[in-house]
Amino acid sequence: MKWALLSVWDKTGIVELAQALVKNKFSLMSSGGTGKALEQAKIPFTEVSNYTGFPEMMDGRVKTLHPKVHGGLLGRRQIDDAVMAKYGINRIDLLVVNLYPFEKMSGQSLPLDKLIEYIDVGGPAMIRAAAKNFKDVAVVVDPADYEEVVRTVEGAGFTEEQRLKLAKKAFARTAAYDAAISNYLQALDAPFPPTLSLQFTHGRKLRYGENPHQQAAVYGTSGIAGAEPLQGKQMSYNNYLDVNAGTSLLCEFEEPAAVIVKHNNPCGVSVGSDILDAYLTAREVDPVSAYGSVVSLNREVDKKLAEAIDSTFVEVVVAPSFTKDALETMKKKENMRVLVLPERVNADEVRTIDGGILVQRTPAYQENWQVITDRDPTTDEMAALKLAWKVCKHTKSNTIIFADQKRTLGIGAGQMSRVDSAKIAIEKACAPLAGSAVASDAFLPFPDTLEVAAKAGATALVQPGGSIRDKEVIAAANKLNMAMIFTGVRYFRH
Repeated sequence: MKWALLSVWDKTGIVELAQALVKNKFSLMSSGGTGKALEQAKIPFTEVSNYTGFPEMMDGRVKTLHPKVHGGLLGRRQIDDAVMAKYGINRIDLLVVNLYPFEKMSGQSLPLDKLIEYIDVGGPAMIRAAAKNFKDVAVVVDPADYEEVVRTVEGAGFTEEQRLKLAKKAFARTAAYDAAISNYLQALDAPFPPTLSLQFTHGRKLRYGENPHQQAAVYGTSGIAGAEPLQGKQMSYNNYLDVNAGTSLLCEFEEPAAVIVKHNNPCGVSVGSDILDAYLTAREVDPVSAYGSVVSLNREVDKKLAEAIDSTFVEVVVAPSFTKDALETMKKKENMRVLVLPERVNADEVRTIDGGILVQRTPAYQENWQVITDRDPTTDEMAALKLAWKVCKHTKSNTIIFADQKRTLGIGAGQMSRVDSAKIAIEKACAPLAGSAVASDAFLPFPDTLEVAAKAGATALVQPGGSIRDKEVIAAANKLNMAMIFTGVRYFRH
């Protein structure tokens, strides 16, 4: 006789699965809410307490924690048969369990004494027992697998390969569950727990990493990590990084905006009267760098915009939506990845270093824009400063951004010297810089960067402030009749 034990919090599909199991000559064992669901569906089953001889007790805390249950899951065929027969232990061939929803409930501000009742004990214990004994027992922890279970029991039954696959999924589930509990409890009295457990699912192998000799994979089911192209080649490691950089900057804008990224840095950013105008302007900021870039847009792509994108080589284009005509047009560029802009996920930033990780969190904060020069910025200068500052926040340090009210004009990024970043931005400028605004991601330690920017034609500058030589820099700005703003917030990006 084949036995299946069913004990689930999420009842999705459980009645249909139970009906299929009974039809294929399984005897069922269950308890609690799952048992009630089977009873209401008039599906025959054995109550766990009747099988064990012990009642469910302690408000359901103890019901499956019994040798007759765990012996049935852990008993090795042809090895433990005698002891199982001696103590009346049934062989359990299939375990179907999903757990109390601790992850969901921990986000609902419950008092701790209420929340701990959502810590499942019997479920994980059974899952681990069945998964350990995968050579003889199949364990199912996800309703999404019920369809495969039905096909299997209607066919030749579970192979050892299938049982091992299910066991791997089961152990991953209990690991994630324990990690969620551990992280929550440890964070009760510390913003960063002494032990941090991370769990990401949906791992997909990539063709290679940053370079062909490196191996890589992406994990995650939401945000950029979960995004899959509507068309084009598989996303690469570098594509994911560039899309993440571009869409992070794109979130700074409410008006139609286009962000073009190359190697994790913006090479062209523009706002426009419409999204086509924004894209064409952003592309012309640095058309050479825009070749082979990642394009992020915050409005729907229509056929006309799709044709403009197709007119150059673009690796990835991401936007909230695409018209049918746009998608048909983009099919001509069969290798170009087309992504729907996903909803952004707010989470800690995690980066690996030798021997460990760094974790960074950005709490709610407010900038304090303060004019600290004799002259206030004009309305046009202020608009340009705001645009430059938004781009500056998302560009690798040291960074200097020149902009007007509509677009970036020159971008200098990733230099060891701030003056060198300014010189690069000037050299790469797409238009004369007379009347432009400048943003610096960190304070100016000397007046030299400001002087270089002013010589190129800039008339306003925004920076965090906070240098011991602020007075010298302010004096230089006043001498040059530049308007300057301190924000009080630094934006290093390493």
